[in-house]
Amino acid sequence: MSPTPVDADTRSLRATWAGLWPYLRQDLWLYGLALLLAPATAASTMIQPWILQRAIDHAIVPKDLKALGVEATTFLLVVLGGFLFQVGHTLLLSLAAMRTITRLRHAIFQHTITRSQAWFDHQPTGRLLTRATNDVETLGETLTAGAITIVLDALQVVGVLSAMFWFDAKLTLTLLLVAPPLGLFLEFVRRRLRGLFDAVRNALAEMNSYMSERLAGVEIVQLYADEARTLGQFEARNKAHAEANIRTNVYDALLYATVDGVTSVTLALMLWYGSGGILSGVLTAGMLAAFMDYVGKLFRPVQEFSSKVAVIQRAVASLEKILGLLEVQDAVVGGDVTLAHPKGHVKLEHVSFAYGDGPTILHDVSLEIRPGEVVALCGRTGSGKTTIGKLLTRMYDGHDGTILLDGAPIETLATGAVRRMVGSVQQDVQLFPGTVRSNLTLGHEIGDDTLMAAVRMVRAEDVVARLGGLDGRVDEGGKNLSGGEAQLLSFARTMAHDPAVVVLDEATASVDSLTEARIQEATSAILSTKTTLVIAHRLSTIVGATRIVLLDQGRVLETGSHHALMAQNGSYAALFREQFHELATE
Repeated sequence: MSPTPVDADTRSLRATWAGLWPYLRQDLWLYGLALLLAPATAASTMIQPWILQRAIDHAIVPKDLKALGVEATTFLLVVLGGFLFQVGHTLLLSLAAMRTITRLRHAIFQHTITRSQAWFDHQPTGRLLTRATNDVETLGETLTAGAITIVLDALQVVGVLSAMFWFDAKLTLTLLLVAPPLGLFLEFVRRRLRGLFDAVRNALAEMNSYMSERLAGVEIVQLYADEARTLGQFEARNKAHAEANIRTNVYDALLYATVDGVTSVTLALMLWYGSGGILSGVLTAGMLAAFMDYVGKLFRPVQEFSSKVAVIQRAVASLEKILGLLEVQDAVVGGDVTLAHPKGHVKLEHVSFAYGDGPTILHDVSLEIRPGEVVALCGRTGSGKTTIGKLLTRMYDGHDGTILLDGAPIETLATGAVRRMVGSVQQDVQLFPGTVRSNLTLGHEIGDDTLMAAVRMVRAEDVVARLGGLDGRVDEGGKNLSGGEAQLLSFARTMAHDPAVVVLDEATASVDSLTEARIQEATSAILSTKTTLVIAHRLSTIVGATRIVLLDQGRVLETGSHHALMAQNGSYAALFREQFHELATE
């Protein structure tokens, strides 16, 4: 079965927001406090036009300066109170949103790094980065200034409408005739924006993925003068992202402009109606001013709602992608058994394996490696050598047959216990920016004496000394190290963790002959006490192994020591003579 795509999602709107609940509920008290301040903020907004009406009708028109002072002071206090309530509301929402988003980002990263290697084989890094960065930030924007603040907007609308009915019920009902068509228009745009923002998130993920891949391989791009084609392909993705954004901006602008236009027309009608009311004695100047102020305050939340619709729809699209990632269950599931004192006894019984829905790589492989043995796997490319090493380190799951570590089925062992027992030195070395110490320990508590002992075992003292000791810096990707030096540090890292089983997967394939000799010297001194599985194309590196296993198209073809296999004069002997001839003619 193929790994689940990150972006596959068909959930409902309600289910989408419900998926955020586990990350939001711990901050519910903060959201609750923010909501408690919303009525006070709405009340201050609702009272202001009423105070304005009193100031005009009871102070300005009769020219009562004392009453004007009282009304002005009252208005100022109400405005200041509303300001303080609004600040508190915003600060509480921001704090709650940041706590929620921080927790969600942690969950995304924790979930991602625990997926199986089979899943990562099908996931572009740029897409995963988009989920953890851009999509999370979009959701945070909504929590801060979108979904929750709509409650405040709703309270303001209800309060303003109540006040308007109190002033003039007939006129208010007339104004509400614009509400149904405006509401239908808002719902149409909301639905349209949801699909458009989903396209924007997909286009952004595609663009980020392409950029990440090409930047990681920029040396190849430059070596083959592929800059123009690469830029053209990026530009196509960049253009698709821009066009998707433009379409959303058109609907967003149309929504805002429509609400703004309705507001202006309504205010003009109010001015026309109110002027006639004043002349006929039905309305006072203060009532007209207050009513027009109420109309402005009524449509302001509607205007803000139009922009918040866009924010919320962006968040819905982002949240769907995030939840799609968090629901991926493609992980290697381990048991709960641990081995207190692992001996390093490895046994494969009739093991077969295929990567996902691909062809079978291993066919009924049986192999036993006793503690202290050095067993070498050899064979042509694609014979399944590396796959056996990956199964032993639990990078992949789903094999048929049985893999035993110290007599325990590997799937019953805790994944961490398996990886503490089985160490691996790979051909492609991965070093992280930081100190030599951090690259050797990888967060585990390992003393400096143990680290330096491992460094000396692999003859890497001069490498560590050149970098400045254990506190010396390692550049990103190990750029300040040669390939051989990086491999020696990788070897030291494995030895520092003291695994019972060591898998050397083409560990000397990319190093010079001098470095290879140093590694061979180190292995001869160290690995006699460990179970060792050597995976190699270069047969000259495995002639001293206790036993050699020749694989061909995923099947064990021959087994024995180097001398026994040469005497047998079979496939191994032919392969060895072929390589020896190639080396002699180089």
